Amino acid sequence: MGFDQYHEPAAELSAEGRTFARMITSLSEEAEAISWYQQRIELEPDPEAKAIMLNAQGEEFKHFGMDLEFLLRRTPDWRVALKTILFTDGDIVQKGEQAEDAESR
Repeated sequence: MGFDQYHEPAAELSAEGRTFARMITSLSEEAEAISWYQQRIELEPDPEAKAIMLNAQGEEFKHFGMDLEFLLRRTPDWRVALKTILFTDGDIVQKGEQAEDAESR
């Protein structure tokens, strides 16, 4: 199995850079798993099986959140940008524009 999370030679990356790449890969894999469960849930006719899948999807979502929080703690600019967008009301695109401005300060 290859290690596709590295775009550059892993040996040339710092330990922090390799951990960052692993966490980005983990975040992506959790998002993919959430999507796969959603597709299965939408098609599953058996209520008990659907309940199990919903539970499993919730676990993947929790893992996604933990991965994201790990990355945000190490990239303060991301945290500033996401505080402008997440858990707010209003136009999401406009919030994204505001996040770019906040990030560049």
